[in-house]
Amino acid sequence: MKRLSTYILPFISCFLLVACGTSVPSEYTQSDKLPAIYPDYIGVTVPLNIAPLSFEYDGKADEMVARYAVGSDEIVCNGQPSIDEWKTLTEKAKGNAITVDVYTCSEGKWTRFKPFSIYVSPDSIDPYISYRLIAPSYISYESLTINQRCLENYDESVIYDNILCGFEKDGQCINCHHFQQYNPEHMQFHARQNMGGTVIAYNGNLKKVNMRNDSILSAGVYPAWHPTLNLIVYSSDKTLQNFHTVNPNKVEVYDEDSDIILYNVESDEVTNLENSDTEFEVFPAWAPDGKALYYCSAHFERQDTATSKRQEVQNRIKELKYNIYRKAFDPETRQFGPRELVFDAAAIDSSATFPRISPDGRYMLFTMGKYGYFHIWHHDADLWMMDLANGNVRPFAEVNSPDTESYHSWSSNGRWIIFSSRRNDGVYTRPYIAHVDKDGHATKPFELPCEDPDYHRQFLRCYNIPEFMKGPVTISPQAFADILKGDAVNVEYVE
Repeated sequence: MKRLSTYILPFISCFLLVACGTSVPSEYTQSDKLPAIYPDYIGVTVPLNIAPLSFEYDGKADEMVARYAVGSDEIVCNGQPSIDEWKTLTEKAKGNAITVDVYTCSEGKWTRFKPFSIYVSPDSIDPYISYRLIAPSYISYESLTINQRCLENYDESVIYDNILCGFEKDGQCINCHHFQQYNPEHMQFHARQNMGGTVIAYNGNLKKVNMRNDSILSAGVYPAWHPTLNLIVYSSDKTLQNFHTVNPNKVEVYDEDSDIILYNVESDEVTNLENSDTEFEVFPAWAPDGKALYYCSAHFERQDTATSKRQEVQNRIKELKYNIYRKAFDPETRQFGPRELVFDAAAIDSSATFPRISPDGRYMLFTMGKYGYFHIWHHDADLWMMDLANGNVRPFAEVNSPDTESYHSWSSNGRWIIFSSRRNDGVYTRPYIAHVDKDGHATKPFELPCEDPDYHRQFLRCYNIPEFMKGPVTISPQAFADILKGDAVNVEYVE
């Protein structure tokens, strides 16, 4: 009992100081170190309309008190401000900073750490994001969902859950959700395997499309919806996977063949745009003005005809270096020009993928690794930035980490990016957000805020392809399931 009372009494003395959440310790030892907190929000820049940045002390302590202050206004809590208090404080801090003081209590003694700042940008962020949640094992089809999250609070909901159409051997793989100009009413996603097809929501209508046709390589894969026209460009891929036991890149996804195709949402017509026998074309992306199409392509010529092409690609996977190309497009005539090289990654023995153009058309953000294109599984993958006005290219060092960065998107105002990173543990991808100024420079990225600050360290799912949206998807998951259970519209090939 003596040992127990010795342990409990300091904890009670700490708790009484903060039980009402209205005061900070009056006696403490001052530390010259910044506090160890999770998530790391020290020195980050956040949008005016972001949800509260809750955090916890990432060390040994019986209690923590945090004070968020702007001038004479302050919030004193355990690191989890309420939404209303936070909004009041960020509004006052607009264009300036919130000062944060962290106090911890251990064995009845308080320590005050060196204060830090959270900068509040006057630039707002789109109110919603969407993403696919998937286990990193690639074997659990029962738990695939496409979710949406309000960035202004912690509300999250399911857009579609593949269990609504089947599970186990009758399960689906849902992927590649995409929107036209951040519009949640114009969206698409794929369902593979059972009751498969491409689901398209457009002008209040829902349909399932069977994009397979004898004149194209395969059904559409990675989508890019034209900013204003009813056209979606896809890559058309024969995709394969390898699973490694020794290689730190545990999964390798690659193509035996891949082309670029164009699909008309209203007429259900498809045509080939790029289908060279010696090029693997993937990851299309439109320029914001709709007058150019970007995509990636790797050159590959057969050398070993004694084996199958699939086996040869697998054997030579590290030779696949993807460059970024562009094709001019006339929205009036709907005609494309010839391809032109935008960035020659192969010349520096690297591979560039997933080009995304800023809304003002000035910058191209892309992922670069040593080889291949499925960089979400490559630990060396980083984000790079290209200034399209002068051709300057640089690693986006402000946001990169020692681990994987991939799957990035621009906000509609071009002042924010969101991307997936494995920087926490090397296994799970988490969404990170960073501010980008007019000169293409970014601030320190911050992890997607959660009401429970430890949520992501306990959450056993990866976030794939985070996309900004101007509002929530209002179509119910069951409505999507009903469409998937019905017949598909077959595409018609045109020259």
